[in-house]
Amino acid sequence: MTLVVTVPTAGLAADLAPVPDGVEVIVWAMDAPAPRPRIDIVVPPYMSDVTFDRLAGVEIGLVQGQAIGYEGIADKLPPGTVFANATTVHETSTAELAVGLVLASQRRIDRFAVDGQEGRWNPVLTDSLADRRVLLLGYGGVGTAIAARLVPFEVEIVPVASRARDEDGVHVHGIDELGDLLPTTDIMIVSLPGGDATRHIVGDAELAALPDGALVVNVGRGPLIDTDALVRHTAAGRIRAALDVTDPEPLPADHPLWRNDGVLISPHVGGASSAMRPRMVALLRRQIAHVLAGERPENIVIGG
Repeated sequence: MTLVVTVPTAGLAADLAPVPDGVEVIVWAMDAPAPRPRIDIVVPPYMSDVTFDRLAGVEIGLVQGQAIGYEGIADKLPPGTVFANATTVHETSTAELAVGLVLASQRRIDRFAVDGQEGRWNPVLTDSLADRRVLLLGYGGVGTAIAARLVPFEVEIVPVASRARDEDGVHVHGIDELGDLLPTTDIMIVSLPGGDATRHIVGDAELAALPDGALVVNVGRGPLIDTDALVRHTAAGRIRAALDVTDPEPLPADHPLWRNDGVLISPHVGGASSAMRPRMVALLRRQIAHVLAGERPENIVIGG
């Protein structure tokens, strides 16, 4: 029996080659009827508004998403569908961007870029990343990857997760300690998953608890932060923000966050780098091997 795998692009199919005997890879962007009545692994397009209607009536073994986040996906899938997220694929790229946003904000690289376009030489004294106290709100795959990249910058790292624990020699604080930690935080990097449980986990009270001049970085999901509260605090010039995700998203052109001084915004590109595809290919190869061996696939977050 042939194991059928569909991928949304010819490039991804080419990168998977060669595949083991008994495996067929078909390019299917889910914009046409399913190419087979049974598909063992379906890989939907990345960052698209695919509705999954094309899966109706098709026998599906596994839907392998290309993103870590999966909020709202369960409501779109046919009943009983097994879905895996892309843990291990985006941590590297997202952690890079998080550190890049911090450096750009601290050292005012965003301002220097504008000065350069206008031919203006304007040296200023900036805040270092070194010697800052960096609170990591979220200490899963992305959070730990950010921490690893911050170590050489001579910072104090304060991880915070849903529960307190000691992990690999690092003390992780529980979310119930957040209020006590914020007043001494210079930089807060948020990388939690989205969903009802984490919506507005950073609200007006949390932003108000941060010291003047603190930097808030969000590479998780936009609704983790109360946007109205963030607008107020950044407009007052009390805190700064560097955001790869926003709420709403895309951020409308007339939104005040675009105009607030000290706010740097990138258009949800945390995972969108050349680091993504080789890691996606590696995950797919492992998933194919699991299915061939009759093993449970990795990263199952819905069904199964």
